This record gives sequence, structure tokens and C-alpha cells, in this order.
Amino acid sequence: MNNMNPETACIHAARDNSHSTGAVAVPVYQSATFAHPGFGQSTGYDYTRTQNPTREHVEKLVAALEGGAGAAAFASGMAALSTLMEMFAPGDEIIATDDLYGGSIRLFNNISKKNGVSVKYINTSYLQAIENAITERTKGIFVETPTNPMMKVADVARIKKIIGNSDILLIVDNTFLTPYFFNPIELGADIVIHSATKYLAGHNDTLAGFLVAKSPKIAEKIHYLKNTIGGVLSPFDSFLVARGIKTLAVRMEKAQENAIAIAEWLKKQPKVTATYYIGLPNHLDYELSKRQARGFGAMISFRVDTAQTAQDILNKTSLILYAESLGGVETLITYPATQTHADVPEAERIARGIDDKLLRLSVGIEAAEDIINDLKNAMK
Repeated sequence: MNNMNPETACIHAARDNSHSTGAVAVPVYQSATFAHPGFGQSTGYDYTRTQNPTREHVEKLVAALEGGAGAAAFASGMAALSTLMEMFAPGDEIIATDDLYGGSIRLFNNISKKNGVSVKYINTSYLQAIENAITERTKGIFVETPTNPMMKVADVARIKKIIGNSDILLIVDNTFLTPYFFNPIELGADIVIHSATKYLAGHNDTLAGFLVAKSPKIAEKIHYLKNTIGGVLSPFDSFLVARGIKTLAVRMEKAQENAIAIAEWLKKQPKVTATYYIGLPNHLDYELSKRQARGFGAMISFRVDTAQTAQDILNKTSLILYAESLGGVETLITYPATQTHADVPEAERIARGIDDKLLRLSVGIEAAEDIINDLKNAMK
């Protein structure tokens, strides 16, 4: 990040001083196409699907924050993931975290499978399981850390050590921790993926996704696929994400501070039977999280005593919003069984711990006391 601290890099890492107006905010180049100065000449921009100055700015910013050689911005996190899977060919196999966002599972089990790419699900927190799963067909290891929604953590550096010098790509979904708290490329990841709809944009007002590449070669391939497939981020949405990232540091710090207080409170509630937050010292991966990341983030899952208690909480919270998504300034509560993982077969969901008693909380930046009081009232 150009020797900047993360807080500074969020604001200045991709600053462009070339604008003749001196604009502090990146201009929105709301143009589908760009005129050529003459035959055989180009301004560097031809068509917005290929590249746009506003999108280029936010791509450089995210690449700098992640320590990558390049980044590509997409119209959603799923558009980014769909494009990523086009790097693989029929017959290839991907090893993936078994506790994944339901939309990723839906893509892998339907679209990727149809295209001849198979996905083998394992608990990527166990290194021996990864070693045992690798075959000559394995071309990628896809890790979500912490996982959604059970908050398992994977040791990225040791997974890279297992891969060694093979051509297997290590792909890490860094949506939950963001580059402010975690930089998987520094630990050996080849590609980092983000649903920038979440913490990067941070205000629940736009959809966006990113792929960040460790090497120029991979970055070039991703940009080729981005241009060919076309699921790119619009100029105005690029502006919104860049604007959101300017406050990423303060939002993540405040949300994490709240999450620690709320997780500690949840642990003590008689109707809560389990609390899953990687910032709790009794979490199985607490020490690993401290070793490989700079923070714990603000995502909490918790299990309550009955399905009725879970539904009462969803119905009775007034400050906390019962909604899809995460990572915004507002605290959101989600019911994975019927929302994020609704398309996962029931038996598979329950085997992964995603039952009708599980709730997921995306902690926002309100006063922690108000969030706790809202939960307290809902649990009465």
C-alpha cells in the first residue's frame, strides 16, 4: 500500500492528481464510449465495458489495499465469482470450503457443474483434509475465511505451503474481514474475491464485486474475461464504492468494537446456546485469527434454544433490520436457513449447523448499547 498505513491507504492509495479541475472526489465518467483523437490513436479508453476511468480508479484502489498486481470490478460479488470460474476448464476440480455462502454453492452445484468443473467440499480449517483432497485434477482451492455463517477460519499461509509450486490457484474470499483487517495475498493467495456490496461500499446502496490478482499474468487474464463476459461495474457504482472505501477504516473499527461487546453479551444469555465470533478467546480459531489478521471483523452467528425464539427475535427487533446482506452501517439480522442458504438441501444445511435455531448478525456502527437493548427486548 505504498508504505501507507491502512487508514491512509483507504483514502489516498489510488489518488489521481492528473485531473485538471483538481477534483478531490473521483469524477464519474458516465460515458459508454470514448472518441479517438484520430486514426490509430486512443486516449487509453475506448468502451466502458473494456475500461472506464472511474472504474479504473476503484480497481487501482482495491488492488493497492490488497497488495495485488491488479483488480477487476464487477456488477456484483456473484458476477465476480462467475467470471472467476471461467478460468477453469471442463474436467478441472476445485476444492472449496464446505461452509460457504449459499449463492456460491448454488453457482458451483449448478452452473459450474454444468460446465464440467466439479467442486469438492471439505472443512478447509483442517490442513490434512486439504492434503487428502488434492488430486491431479485439482486446479483451485477456494477458501472463505471466516466462513459464512459458521465463522470457521482457514490458515492461508499453510494452505499455500501445501500447494507449493504446483499450478493450483489459492483463492480467498475476504469479504468479511476486508483488506483493512486481512491481506491474503501477503500469505500466498493468488486471487482474492470480494462482494464489495458489503463492507467496501458499506452503505447498503449498491451491488459490486472484485477479483484481485497477485500476479500481472493472472490480472491480465481476469481483465480479458471481464471484458469478454461483460459483467462490469458501472461508472456511478464505481464512484459509490470508492466513496465508501474512504471510511472503511473507521467503520470497521467501530463495527468490530460493537461486535466484541455484543458477542460477550450474547454468551451470557440463557436463550443463546452458542455464539460464533472469531474475536472471542474461546473460539477454536482465535489464535490463528490473531496471527494472520489485524482484526476480527463484525460478523456474529448465534444459536438460540428453539426455532420459536429465533423467529421471535426476527419479528420483535425494531432497531436491527431483518434483511439479506451484511457489512453496512446498519445492523442487520439474517436467518440463514431461509435466506442466504435457502437453496442448499435441508440435510446438507443441517449437517453444516445451519438449522432453524441459527441467526446471523452483521453488526453496524450504531451505539452498541442500543443494539444490545434491541436484542434484549426481542428475547423477552
